Amino acid sequence: MALQSMTGFARTEGSCGRYRWAWELRSVNGKGLDLRLRLPPGMEALEVALRDIASKSLSRGNIQIALNTSASEAKMEAVVNRDALDAVLALKRDLGDAVSDAPLSFDTLLSVRGLVEFREPEEGADAQEARNRDIIDGFTVAIAALKTMREREGEALFGILSGHIDKIEQLTGIIEADPSRQPEQIKARLATQIALIGDGNGLDSDRLHMEAVLLATKADLREEIDRLIGHVAAARELLSSSVPIGRKLDFLAQEFNRESNTICSKSNASAVTAAGIELKVVIDQFREQVQNLE
Repeated sequence: MALQSMTGFARTEGSCGRYRWAWELRSVNGKGLDLRLRLPPGMEALEVALRDIASKSLSRGNIQIALNTSASEAKMEAVVNRDALDAVLALKRDLGDAVSDAPLSFDTLLSVRGLVEFREPEEGADAQEARNRDIIDGFTVAIAALKTMREREGEALFGILSGHIDKIEQLTGIIEADPSRQPEQIKARLATQIALIGDGNGLDSDRLHMEAVLLATKADLREEIDRLIGHVAAARELLSSSVPIGRKLDFLAQEFNRESNTICSKSNASAVTAAGIELKVVIDQFREQVQNLE
């Protein structure tokens, strides 16, 4: 299964007998698969089959599905209301000599309201079945076209997301390699701070040293860096998988954001803080694009 975006559009149309039909499908982001069908009156029975077809190809997205139908003019047929005709003839017999015994003319019969109706011939069951089958086949084609468009969008998203992951990895490496995290740098900085705090204050230097070591331990970024490295590997593995990954990548984006926030709050060097802030920007861009992914 190729990577899919949740946005797309598809239209198919065709004809069966004197009927023409057209499907229009529009897909946007959604937490799950939400199919909203708008069918002409009398075609509600198709909905179960349509939902089954759509759910086999799509797993997420708000899908607006509209079917439009039209019929060309058909030859009219005249239908005689036999009950009305019998009633008219019976009335003529009952009246007897009160009316002319001449046969009723065709014009007279046509003038009797409701005696003759002109209407389109009724569609047979076979014709209805053929039309519905043709419409369902057209819907299958429309779903395939929508999926193809979503996959093309997914290919573009793959490149964008891969670039974001590469950038996150690069910034993580910058933070990991920053000199301020080296033991020598930490030792020198702590020595300066302890000397400044301890000068002339009569404070116990051993106690100050112990407190400073505890603070340095709390400010260490090793765990956050290791988790970022792990999340990068997980994200790349997801991008290469063959199942819908939008929800999982969204979760990873939250984890990326949590680690970057911690790094910024722990940072005691301007270079690390700058890299952490840039990391947050890239992660926000990453998550924004993930929202479009199935």
